[in-house]
Amino acid sequence: MDNKKSEKFKKARVTLPENLRPIYDGFVTQYTFHTTRLFGRGYVAYEVLASLVRDGWRPAADPLKETNQSG
Repeated sequence: MDNKKSEKFKKARVTLPENLRPIYDGFVTQYTFHTTRLFGRGYVAYEVLASLVRDGWRPAADPLKETNQSG
């Protein structure tokens, strides 16, 4: 994924403890998918997403089929 090569992605990711990095990675992937689908551009505020993960953001449920990026 191109986002993982971004300096901004890396800068935000390194601020997280190791155990939260996979959650951040998934959040970035989903956020990028949905901003691209809805707005035609995969804009991501990496520091904001890292802050949300640090503050306790976690997926609460499995995605609905119509919004799932693999569905």
